[in-house]
Amino acid sequence: MKPAKLVMGALVSALLLNSASLWAAPEVNLYSARKEALIKPLLDKFTEKTGVKVNLVTGKADALLTRLKSEGKNTPADVFLTSDAGRLHRAEEANVLQAIQSKELNASVPASYRDPEGYWYGLSLRARPILYVKNKVSPETLSTYEALATPEFKGKICIRSSSNIYNQSLVASMIAVDGEADTETWANGLVGNMARPPKGGDRDQIKAAAAGQCVIAVANTYYFGKMLAGGDAAQKTAAEKLAVFWPNQKGRGTHVNISGAGVTAHAKNKDNAIKLIEFLASNDAQSWYAQVNYEYPVREGVKPSNVLAQWGSFKADNLNLSRLGDLNSKAVMVMDRAGWK
Repeated sequence: MKPAKLVMGALVSALLLNSASLWAAPEVNLYSARKEALIKPLLDKFTEKTGVKVNLVTGKADALLTRLKSEGKNTPADVFLTSDAGRLHRAEEANVLQAIQSKELNASVPASYRDPEGYWYGLSLRARPILYVKNKVSPETLSTYEALATPEFKGKICIRSSSNIYNQSLVASMIAVDGEADTETWANGLVGNMARPPKGGDRDQIKAAAAGQCVIAVANTYYFGKMLAGGDAAQKTAAEKLAVFWPNQKGRGTHVNISGAGVTAHAKNKDNAIKLIEFLASNDAQSWYAQVNYEYPVREGVKPSNVLAQWGSFKADNLNLSRLGDLNSKAVMVMDRAGWK
């Protein structure tokens, strides 16, 4: 073949390759600690609205973070979605997220529910109130998280282990307000008031209270709502024996946390990643969270589900949730010193 024809062939091949890349469907790759059934319907709506295909990978929160760190710059992930501000802080500290600027996200997500520098944004809200057995505890005897450490509640409390990120964040929020020394005193009292050594998840604490092993459980509203409205008759029966009490209403408010997302440090589809997070913070997506997932919307003006609404409104702690990550290591040490297993 003559040189001119070789050159011409190479040019044609290059043009074809460039053309193929130009016409490739837009996409975004999401690593999600939220189960597929609880996120896929929203992703389908996003694709329908924008034409951007979402490639979804689901897994356990800590496993996905480990995967992101090990993949480094070769990760296909553009967005990391996980639960708890403490986990989002860990991702930020591990340098697997990048800061972004979005006027839309800054307008729709309250400042206390997003990272001050834009590394992550809250997408749904869950509270961690006190749950009590209705025929065994009068709500008039309840007041604050701090009061759970008083002798009145000796042998009456069920709560999961200190290794649980939700409890670590609760303790971190208390350190932010009460200081490390007072929080450690509280943790010592709480451990002494536990009805049993911590075991199981939040639902297990609720079931234990319903079974008479304790009369107070500390658990996320997300799990309580799922038990009340889900298809498991035994879980529903257990949950119906308990009621919600909103602690610290005369002070800082009830501890809240988020599920949230950030753009990965090595995102190949950064613009689409930002679009996806903006969509997940939109009115439509927030309404879906509220009605289907039994979580509170982070966006103001979106109504919660009927299940959540029946518990009434409450004052939420307005501590910037980035502080939960900042204070996580201190919280873990406080819990360890208190013998919180």
